[in-house]
Amino acid sequence: MGADLVCAVLLAVALLPSAVEGDVNCNGRPGELGPPGRDGLAGMKGQKGEPAVRVDGPVDTSMLLRLRGDKGSSGPQGPMGPKGYRGDVGAAGMAGKPGPPGPVGMDLNPGQSSSNQETHSAFSVRRNVTTYPPFNQKITYQEAVVNTNNNFAINTGIFTCRTPGFYYFTFHSIAKVSVCLGLVKAGEVEKIVFCDENTRNSEQVLSGGVVLQLTAGQQVWLESYRDQQQNLQIQKDVDAKDVREKLIIFNGFLIFSNS
Repeated sequence: MGADLVCAVLLAVALLPSAVEGDVNCNGRPGELGPPGRDGLAGMKGQKGEPAVRVDGPVDTSMLLRLRGDKGSSGPQGPMGPKGYRGDVGAAGMAGKPGPPGPVGMDLNPGQSSSNQETHSAFSVRRNVTTYPPFNQKITYQEAVVNTNNNFAINTGIFTCRTPGFYYFTFHSIAKVSVCLGLVKAGEVEKIVFCDENTRNSEQVLSGGVVLQLTAGQQVWLESYRDQQQNLQIQKDVDAKDVREKLIIFNGFLIFSNS
């Protein structure tokens, strides 16, 4: 037993240097992973890249947005577009201020009352006999519907101007034969003639009108003219067969005075 104890001691002493050396030079096992670290600071801005090179084929729009270049110069103006719809009418504006009073008018006829001046003139007469008017003679009338200031004489068929100015004259006739009626202004050779050729012996209407400038005292009347009308004997035959009225209406009125 004593011998065994000695052997154990000797073996322990022999192994002691190697054990000490092993503890000094040995490497341990890797440790466990630590937790992730915090994000680092942002880096510096990089340099501007090279312009993109255009290639044939489909283009990735997202890539174009990322590679957008500098703004180019403005292009030419395009054509004008169609007219738009009309907008609503705006609200009415405020009424303007009254203007200044005008200058005092001039009295063209001193010493006369305006109530005595003939500033209105008009007539409307009717011829309603059963015979046609003779050629190249003044037409007379049987009835005066309107005759202001008695400026028209129905027994002579003459209108006499009392107020100088511009007048409008019209006439209307109903006949079964060709008729030519003319407005005559005294002192003028040219006559204003209107004709209607009737080849069917049916009632037809002839109308005419004209504006004339008249001076005080000038006269105007209506005449019947022969152009391509039937001869007088045929007219008498028609008159004998048709005893109804041959109507002629003659009108005239002052448009405005220049006195």
